[in-house]
Amino acid sequence: MQAYLIEAVNLLLRWLHVIAAIAWIGESIYFVMLDNSLRTPKAESDRQKGIFGEMWAVHGGGFYHNQKYTTAPDKLPTDLHWSFWKAYTTWLSGFALFVILYMVNPDFYLVNPDSAWQWAASLAGWQANLLALLFLFGGWMVYNQLCKRISPSMQRDGLLSVAVAVMMVVVAYLSTQLFGGRAAFLLTGAVMATAMSANVFFWIIPGQRRMVNAMKAGEAPNPLDGKRGKQRSVHNTYFTLPVVLLMISNHYSFLYSHELAWVVMSLFIFAGALIRQFFVLMHAGKWQWGYPAAGVALIVLAFWVAAPDARTADAASSDQMSDTQASDAPENQISGLIEEHCVQCHASDPEHAGFSAPPANYAFDDWDDILGHKAVIQQVVESRYMPLGNVTKMTDEERATIAVWEE
Repeated sequence: MQAYLIEAVNLLLRWLHVIAAIAWIGESIYFVMLDNSLRTPKAESDRQKGIFGEMWAVHGGGFYHNQKYTTAPDKLPTDLHWSFWKAYTTWLSGFALFVILYMVNPDFYLVNPDSAWQWAASLAGWQANLLALLFLFGGWMVYNQLCKRISPSMQRDGLLSVAVAVMMVVVAYLSTQLFGGRAAFLLTGAVMATAMSANVFFWIIPGQRRMVNAMKAGEAPNPLDGKRGKQRSVHNTYFTLPVVLLMISNHYSFLYSHELAWVVMSLFIFAGALIRQFFVLMHAGKWQWGYPAAGVALIVLAFWVAAPDARTADAASSDQMSDTQASDAPENQISGLIEEHCVQCHASDPEHAGFSAPPANYAFDDWDDILGHKAVIQQVVESRYMPLGNVTKMTDEERATIAVWEE
């Protein structure tokens, strides 16, 4: 019953998280599009009122006229729309999911026993949890300091962009060394998502409140508040596509089980940013196809890096065959390995406390079930994706036996 309740909470939180993320990202993309689509007002009276730009649109059977003021309008409405709860809800629900899914079972999901850094491979569960929190919030602090020190007055944003890009490569590398594969991709995305939400909480909304208060007091707003809010909003829009990719990456083990997972991750991050740049410029009337072309090239490169080397795989299988002579491994040998390393989770009634049903509906209760999933079992065992975190201590010899197993 406990596992069932955990999965029920997981479902509801995931639902809330996805809905809030769609609303937040959609609104963010819309306002970037709106800002870049503005045209100089045609009416002289509008320009005299301080209207910087306007956009006419048709949608849902109606016509819309958006206007942007660069200076304080004559009167601010009392029902001024603010955009922040979607950002906060997305981060809070995502963090709650991370706690339930990863931090409750850190030995299973966070610890990286294959890390080249011995101290990381031997972390206790509570240590992995603490490290994950430090990684998450430390990423925000480094990013925030880069913004404050490199381009405090928004005059060196180009250099800042390069610094943030380098930072993300470092984050990707460190995450794959410190944490298990799925957690590494998730935490890299979470570093970016935390920066996005923190930008809203610490910079965008407070700056907007100061601007509104100044307008209501009849004072001129500090132009840096507007510029800083724009800077952080632009960063957020370039983070969106990479974050979405990293959040869904846990469904694709070939990404995070590769020895160069940090390179694959970095390529996807840059590809997402380049593709987003195309749409940002497109809304400003600039169709620069080099950006999506470069983004697609990076995606292709990422898949090439992540792809298994057929010759190496064949050679490895040949070596394993000669070393283990396991191609005709008897039924009781294979079923014994599955029983020892897999069925605590992959059973109709899992013994593992974290599951009320078999993950991905893969249950290996009898030999027919095992044979029906033979290809999947061999793939995930040979790639070292399973067992998760290698909590059952499957040896290389046992992996080789399964990898070359013939019916």
